[in-house]
Amino acid sequence: MTRPTANLAPHAFGAPAARARLRVYPADFEVDEQLPVEPCGDGEHLWLHACKTGVNTAWLADALARHYGVPRRDVGYAGRKDRHARTLQWFSVRLPGKAEAPPPPVLDDVEWLTAQRHRRKLATGALTGNRFRLVLRDVVDPDDTLAARLSRAAANGVPNWFGPQRFGRDAGNLDLAWDWLVDGRRPRSRNAQSIALSAARAWAFNRVLAARVADDSWHRLLPGERAMLAGSHSHFAVPDATDPALVDRLARGDVSPTGPLPGRGGTDADADCERLETHALAALAPLVDGLARARVDAARRALILRPEGLEWQRDGDVLTLAFTLPAGCFATALLHALVEYDDLADRVAGTWC
Repeated sequence: MTRPTANLAPHAFGAPAARARLRVYPADFEVDEQLPVEPCGDGEHLWLHACKTGVNTAWLADALARHYGVPRRDVGYAGRKDRHARTLQWFSVRLPGKAEAPPPPVLDDVEWLTAQRHRRKLATGALTGNRFRLVLRDVVDPDDTLAARLSRAAANGVPNWFGPQRFGRDAGNLDLAWDWLVDGRRPRSRNAQSIALSAARAWAFNRVLAARVADDSWHRLLPGERAMLAGSHSHFAVPDATDPALVDRLARGDVSPTGPLPGRGGTDADADCERLETHALAALAPLVDGLARARVDAARRALILRPEGLEWQRDGDVLTLAFTLPAGCFATALLHALVEYDDLADRVAGTWC
């Protein structure tokens, strides 16, 4: 079986007529990381709050390790941020027994906002979400429908796509995954392995989400559904997809239908939901089997992305958006529902799988 090709994600609200340009300037895409804790002021870990523009997260972590003379494993961050953006992000460096740590390195396009001690390393995934401020330029809205789409997205949410960042330039991360999980050529570094596994699971999830957008079931519960509680990763079997109380919870945003992140242990779906997922993933069977062999635990992900506090302002041909998304969600998923855009970042935009 040959590896599947990438497909464009369907539009849940129909193809948008509005057009725009994204990231004309790096500061047009701003991300402010939201953490559940603040550094307490003492401890062996130095927490550094950075404002960086056009700087890769891993590169800056490497620079901190060299500057402080520590192993790379002693530098922590909660999550990778898009290089082509202005990002406010925390890093931690383990510096035991050093009462007065030297100041952080002077680097182009990096401003250090604060440095405080804490008792623990900043762990991967230790964030509640990200606050975004996006500026779209050269906006053209011939049918005058953009405001209505924004209102609909604010009220009902949008499909929770994994964005093109997850798949890499020319979907190269997917090739990496296929080479390993299907053809047996395992990447040498742990970082490359992690990237490959994440891309493969995201690819599979997007395929299922595309099928549910196509049949308009992405925002409703199917028989055999696994519903996820808002603000958590907990999910439960839906005994009756037509139960009025559950349908009301769905409308209020308390729960969401889910899609699979494949691995060992199966998907937990049943009935109509299981049949849809099995059909959608049939072409990816070698990849799904490879994820199980790699001992990745299966999980679920919400199909609905609800941007919190979505605000917008239109000034001529410039549209500014501000909103908060949960950790692991992509601002490009919201944009996909609103507008056809040219992303001027130095990567291939619009690669949806």
